[in-house]
Amino acid sequence: MNEHPETEGGSSQALPVTRDRAADRAAVRAFRPNRRIPAIVVAVLLTLLSVLVAAETISALVGRPLRWVPYDRMLGWADSTLWSNPLFLLASAVVALLGLALLATALVPGRPSMAPVRSGDPDVIIGLRPKSVGRALAHAAEEVPGVHSARASVRGHTVAVTPVTSGWDKERFAEEVRAAVLTRLAAMNLVEPYRVAVNVKERK
Repeated sequence: MNEHPETEGGSSQALPVTRDRAADRAAVRAFRPNRRIPAIVVAVLLTLLSVLVAAETISALVGRPLRWVPYDRMLGWADSTLWSNPLFLLASAVVALLGLALLATALVPGRPSMAPVRSGDPDVIIGLRPKSVGRALAHAAEEVPGVHSARASVRGHTVAVTPVTSGWDKERFAEEVRAAVLTRLAAMNLVEPYRVAVNVKERK
């Protein structure tokens, strides 16, 4: 079951949920983006290559080679080209880099599309939109006395909060806003930890 509640940042706060590692891993995996586009690109290229090889092979067996691929020129170039040839080395490097890029894309997990929320049950998957998390944390910052308005955005595992104040004692404002945001984060029961960066702006 997938649930995607949005937090609008009001005064309501979620009750603490007992941590369950299996449930946390299930939530993180559920919202981790799958690599559809790279997989489609690789699948299309391999399909086209397979069709080309099959067509050339079948046409050669029936005595009417299509010769879509200039084998003679390719073979002649391979026979006359040394391993130390700069063009050969460059082509090899490009192919190797493309392979490494595809491998990295497949192995390195992408950023989740939702912020997984701790449910305590592997069968209950809950996620919040990053914008909803940002709005909730901005409201938490605005509840600090002396803060006139605030913006908050979630980038990776960092929450950037920009409160607007009257400009006096910025360090105190920064600490109080950070504490308020961390308290709201704890109440939201997000699975993954977030770092809070506060940049106090003076109202003019």
